[in-house]
Amino acid sequence: MADSMASQQQRQRAEADVVSKHLPPGYTAEPIVTTDTSGNVSPSSSNPTSPHEPQDSLKLQGGDIHREIFKIGARAKLVQRSASFAGPNIRRSSTFHPRNQIPASEQRAPGGFRRQFVQQQRRIDPATAPVTRDFVSFLALYGSFAGEDLAESEEESVAPSDDDEADHPTETRPLLGRRKSTRRPIRPGDAGTTKSFFTLLKAFIGTGIMFLPKAFRNGGILFSSITLITVSLLSCLSFHLLLQCRKRHGGGYGEIGSAIGGPRLRALILGSITLSQIGFVCSGMIFIAENLRSFLSAVSPGATMALDAKALIGIQLVLLIPLALIRDISRLGPAALLADIFIFIGLFYIWYYDISTLATSGMHSTVQLFNPNAFTLTIGSAIFTFEGIGLILPIQSSMAEPGKFPRLLYIVMVIITVIFTSVGALCYATFGEQTRVEIISNYPQTSKLVNSVQFLYSMAVLVGTPVQLFPATRIIETTMFGDRASGKKSSATKWKKNAFRTSITVLCGLISILGASDLDKFVALIGAFACVPLVYIYPAFLHFKGVARSSWVKAGDAVLCVIGIVAMVYSTSVTVLTWIKE
Repeated sequence: MADSMASQQQRQRAEADVVSKHLPPGYTAEPIVTTDTSGNVSPSSSNPTSPHEPQDSLKLQGGDIHREIFKIGARAKLVQRSASFAGPNIRRSSTFHPRNQIPASEQRAPGGFRRQFVQQQRRIDPATAPVTRDFVSFLALYGSFAGEDLAESEEESVAPSDDDEADHPTETRPLLGRRKSTRRPIRPGDAGTTKSFFTLLKAFIGTGIMFLPKAFRNGGILFSSITLITVSLLSCLSFHLLLQCRKRHGGGYGEIGSAIGGPRLRALILGSITLSQIGFVCSGMIFIAENLRSFLSAVSPGATMALDAKALIGIQLVLLIPLALIRDISRLGPAALLADIFIFIGLFYIWYYDISTLATSGMHSTVQLFNPNAFTLTIGSAIFTFEGIGLILPIQSSMAEPGKFPRLLYIVMVIITVIFTSVGALCYATFGEQTRVEIISNYPQTSKLVNSVQFLYSMAVLVGTPVQLFPATRIIETTMFGDRASGKKSSATKWKKNAFRTSITVLCGLISILGASDLDKFVALIGAFACVPLVYIYPAFLHFKGVARSSWVKAGDAVLCVIGIVAMVYSTSVTVLTWIKE
């Protein structure tokens, strides 16, 4: 260790000697200090007391520009402590020397105080950031859904105009104007393994878990459990293929498709993302309507006569349209945080009730191992539940060590597979053929706790709906209005975007009304038609064309792609035919 440090110091000194030959003599970037008669060391004044003393390089013309070159020699003259020294590292400690803090010697240089003030105004210290910032950063992942830059470009509080920059110049603003980009600057990830672990859990555990009990009833307890495990394994494989493509080509999901298959494949991927997100929103609205209807029938039996599922969907639109107009998705942070809390409260109650009931009464007599009449609906519902591929790439980008992400992803997949299988199997084993789509309606409706969980879970899905709709809205909005269309300076553009967001929210409501009669079939249709291409077909095709080299790997990609196509066509056609017959 000591030898490596010594060799490093020698190399730095050699480099400094070479650089110093090409620099004007008498100037340095080292702190200039003087010693008084009592032996105290103090900073010297800006003017040297002796003509032989070195002067600060900032006094040269363009001193700020070539400051780093002079610092090469200054760093080589620093005395390096031994690695065994156990004292506090003052140079790195935020207590003694805050991050991005300009040293006092540089602040005394011309313009140094102003430079320090500008950097201090721009600095955000994570140690003093509010606690909710971690959860709001999770919402920011939806701004880069599937790795795409979907963040709103016209937010007045975020995007400064040319006039603002002219009024408040900064140290980094060039003298000549430059062409602005609508894309956000790429910042290195800083999330640790623990934070990324819980972020992945939040990404996968959502409203889809509530549709699993009815899926187990459609397929049988044994077949449905095997299906969930199989879908989980295939999803892990597809996630791995997509990460390999990202490692080779970089960018988001659509950008990978554009690099490998051209702009048409990118448009196809973004179209599937849009369709799947709209499907999630519609299924959530139907779930809310059915759940609230059961809640109202329990607390006020007469209310269900006046409010059916269609009317409750219409009431949701009154609340969702204003939320859909929000440009900055981070403002939905508190509402989405409450939604996750309510979801986990519902899960804990389901586990508690099911386990206690099975321990006292045993498994329901109508439970089947395999149901040949509606097992295809289980496949689509399982795929719907595991669809979290849109947040895989942004979560990996947010990590400080992205290389640890694959192992972390596999651990999370094992955990959520256990959670999903346990919820579906326990609920079906408890209620048998009486299992409903809105599973909370199966629990005792006379219990105030059940009524509270039912209402809170409905509110959880409701406040999470704008977050689910955001990626689809931004993809279509960017296609229609372009990347640079901003409503900040054009009222016409702003109101056109508002009208579009209102229209797409109303469209989701109309689709929900059409599918309100059979929620389980609607969920299976979305999973089979919209989610299968995103999870199984596109990653396999991208890996086959852009990464795979050996014949065996290409054969595996082709097999997975064929399995995805067959599953999509078969499950979609059978679900539609079943829906038509009923």
